[in-house]
Amino acid sequence: MNDLVKNKTIWITGGTSGIGLEMTRQLLEQGATVIVLARNEKKLLQLQDDATLKKGNLMTQMIEMSNEDSIKQAVKTLFNKGIIVDVLINNAGIGIFDHILDSKSEEIREMFDVNVLGSITLIKEILPHMLKNQRGQIIQIASQAGKLATPKSSVYGATKHAILGFSNALRLELADTPIQMTVVNPGPIRTPFFNVADKSGTYVTNMEKIMLKPEIVAQKIIKTIGSSKRELNLPWWMNFGAKIYHLMPGVIEKIASKQFNKK
Repeated sequence: MNDLVKNKTIWITGGTSGIGLEMTRQLLEQGATVIVLARNEKKLLQLQDDATLKKGNLMTQMIEMSNEDSIKQAVKTLFNKGIIVDVLINNAGIGIFDHILDSKSEEIREMFDVNVLGSITLIKEILPHMLKNQRGQIIQIASQAGKLATPKSSVYGATKHAILGFSNALRLELADTPIQMTVVNPGPIRTPFFNVADKSGTYVTNMEKIMLKPEIVAQKIIKTIGSSKRELNLPWWMNFGAKIYHLMPGVIEKIASKQFNKK
């Protein structure tokens, strides 16, 4: 439990499933006000009707992270209601694992629109309010895929690499302000994400034993709230592998090429 989340207002994009939903549950239990932003109206309504969440202070707001106007309108609606934002957890994201020659142009655009441009747009809309209030924290959910490229995730990895670059630069821009920037780089997590990302089921089959549990990932992310932690990398050994890769990419590609191709 993180005592620093109590009474804080925390916005979570993509909070209706996976680690977003798990963070929502845990944050409500710890006394936070949680604003869940997602595009699926049915899932948002289900969230509101969930008896296990009704004891907490939960609000929902529809948003389409691939649409700039939708993002601006969602933020405007919440601010007009007097909702503040102490912490933004940019969690919404999509991925589709395909060789680049098999990738569809519309899917490539959607990954960049949601994972990168949507994330940046939402921060641009919220940041002035954090600066005005002289407090706030932005938690970006990136991925180990942004540090260590593998076959069939060239586009997805590129979006997460972009988020890492953006977040690192933004952290420097905010260095003289009270706003904290934290980036989370998890490895594969056992969530519905792979229902879309892994059409063949090959990746999940091969990686099942090392997949992270969403409740554990959510718990570790929540512990970063109120801290000055720069990055959270999960699991540690995967991040260690990424560091070794950056030191000797050619060697690692030769040694681990079969493992990389398990998608």
